[in-house]
Amino acid sequence: MRLAADFPSTTRDDWRALALGVLRRSGVDADPEAALATDTYDGVRLAPLYDAGDLPELRGPRPAHRGWDVRQRHAVPDNEAVLADLENGVTSLWLALAPRDLERTLRGVHLDLAPVVLEAGERTAEAAAVLLRLGAEVRGNLGAGLGDHAVALARRCAAEHEGLRAIVVDGLPYHDAGGADAQELGCTLAVGVAHLRALTAAGLSVEQALGQLEFRYAATADQFATIAKLRAARLLWARVAEVCGGAGEQVQHAVTSSAMMTARDPHVNLLRTTLACFAAGVGGADAVTVQPFDAALGAPDGLARRLARNTQALLLEEASVGQVADPAGGSWYVERLTAELAERAWSWFQEIEAAGGILAASGLVSARIAATRARREDDIAHRRLPITGVSEFPNTGERPVRPSAGGRVERYARPYEELRDLADAQPERPAVFLATIGPVAAHTARAAFAANLFHAGGLRTLTSGPGTDPEAIASAFAASGAAVACLCSSDQLYAEHATAVAQALRRAGARKIWLAGKGTHEGVDARLYAGCDALEVLRTTFDDLGVAR
Repeated sequence: MRLAADFPSTTRDDWRALALGVLRRSGVDADPEAALATDTYDGVRLAPLYDAGDLPELRGPRPAHRGWDVRQRHAVPDNEAVLADLENGVTSLWLALAPRDLERTLRGVHLDLAPVVLEAGERTAEAAAVLLRLGAEVRGNLGAGLGDHAVALARRCAAEHEGLRAIVVDGLPYHDAGGADAQELGCTLAVGVAHLRALTAAGLSVEQALGQLEFRYAATADQFATIAKLRAARLLWARVAEVCGGAGEQVQHAVTSSAMMTARDPHVNLLRTTLACFAAGVGGADAVTVQPFDAALGAPDGLARRLARNTQALLLEEASVGQVADPAGGSWYVERLTAELAERAWSWFQEIEAAGGILAASGLVSARIAATRARREDDIAHRRLPITGVSEFPNTGERPVRPSAGGRVERYARPYEELRDLADAQPERPAVFLATIGPVAAHTARAAFAANLFHAGGLRTLTSGPGTDPEAIASAFAASGAAVACLCSSDQLYAEHATAVAQALRRAGARKIWLAGKGTHEGVDARLYAGCDALEVLRTTFDDLGVAR
């Protein structure tokens, strides 16, 4: 019995006709598929509708495993915290610690059961030596990168430690610098190939060299993009292995994005990391690290670590996300997105190789990522890419916070959060006066829009209340102590009252008069509207209020 048997069949043309009818009511008379499509920062066109005809001819390898390794990161030497994690669902450790701190941090840890991944940078060889002294059956990864004694460590692991890899091919620096998904994939391919060349030149077989690599990728709250990225990574690396004469599935470690994390309203990060973790699991990651919700504020506390590990426990044990291998396989959208992302990543990889490899092409890589970062920053400034709790729906009653330095991570929320910090630092929070013209029903929508925008920069808003009398509104403005005003009402009432109200506000001492909307009226200095450069509006307002930036 078919569940759809009682429903009428429909076609893509039927959908187009219905969608066009809706678009025409919005004043758009264009092909619905073109009008509703969007492009990613990699240039992948995301269509509003997919069907079986969108399935690519080439389908990538699917992950053979179910479930994933719950990996918690520790950047502070804390044996008690490590043991608490392992006793409550964490199955492996990622330690970004100095070599001298490793032994006491791992006291009581069964290294034959709990894999350990190191992150020691220039001190990788020293950290690896400490870890190897702690147990002959240690498992995990020594965390070596290009030039970090990778060849010597890989040879030792291949010869003496079956459950230990030497090298992490880390895509996080490219993502954290502002790169797009295909750029992250192409760069990691180039780094991986550079390692293969070095290892095989040192005498390891192709199979041995492949077996020493683990790949690390960022997982974001864009769940379909993350799923497709991990699936594309597996497809791409399978192609590299095939060309090199080897085989084997790529080992993937997915980490919830640092760039998407916010210092303001940090509990919203719980939603972001849950989406990212779900996507990483569905995409087939072998190990997943969920960053604590307060990661942007420095070292997390016990509650934040508990919520991070329980996010994974919930998805694995209660939602059973790990019970199906490659659950997105066969999805028309995901398969097409995977294929197109892989194509662009491969083209970018070829550009890097043509430039001499990942080290020689560092200037090219930096310039390309910087261009992507600039495009994203423009979208964030114009709120085409909204950040909940920061650029949209900010918590104005939130206590002042100070984010950690964050290293080289280009956090998306930082420009707004810097303005919030500036507002918090003032003896009294700067204010903007909203001149609400007409009855509540006429001005509420634009007043709420304007208030939301000014609050994103930490500014207070004061309102005049309903009314149309210019002098009454100007008196309320003068009493407020504000120096900047914004008119809020309907287009019809603007036509009747905007000029008179603006003139009255100017006489009352307004230095700058905004209007919420796109209309032009005498006495109005500038307009704010959906799609305007919100950051520029806020920065200009700080200047007009006499707050030094």
